[in-house]
Amino acid sequence: MLLDGEEWAARFESFQREAWRLETLPEYRVPQEAEEIEAFLAGERIDPHAYSNEYTDDLKRLRREGKSKGRVHIVSRPLSDYLRYEFMYYRPHMWAGEDIRIMDVTGRPNPLEGVQDFWMFDQTEVVLMHYQADGTQISREVFEGDVSPFLEYQHIALTESVYFEEYVKGLDL
Repeated sequence: MLLDGEEWAARFESFQREAWRLETLPEYRVPQEAEEIEAFLAGERIDPHAYSNEYTDDLKRLRREGKSKGRVHIVSRPLSDYLRYEFMYYRPHMWAGEDIRIMDVTGRPNPLEGVQDFWMFDQTEVVLMHYQADGTQISREVFEGDVSPFLEYQHIALTESVYFEEYVKGLDL
């Protein structure tokens, strides 16, 4: 079953404990981000201490409700411009309550090679994220099979990654 609009948004409203994401791409083409990326490439930066938006407000609400939201992003160096842009927002998202980790596979085998992007809700429902090669999203699809492999992917991702704050120490972003 493909998810669009309200059905997709409902997943983030109805999960009980955890929403977790595996990100595998060096770039995601999101039309709403185009101007911000241009500004970032021109040298503009947000103040992570002052930054707040609907997403950070929602993360704080989830934390107050005892729910968690997290992700592991698989990267390799050199970091793409998009990743550097995205990392700028990871800090305020982390401070608002998101568990963000990075799995750097530079110079080593990727233990999740071939695993596609997905969201997992309460470790019981998986939504596969389908993208074109350039990072443009094609669709979101509810996975109909056994979620056990995705639980293992999550375990591997968490074991093989480091907290975002640890990863960026000493990096010139």
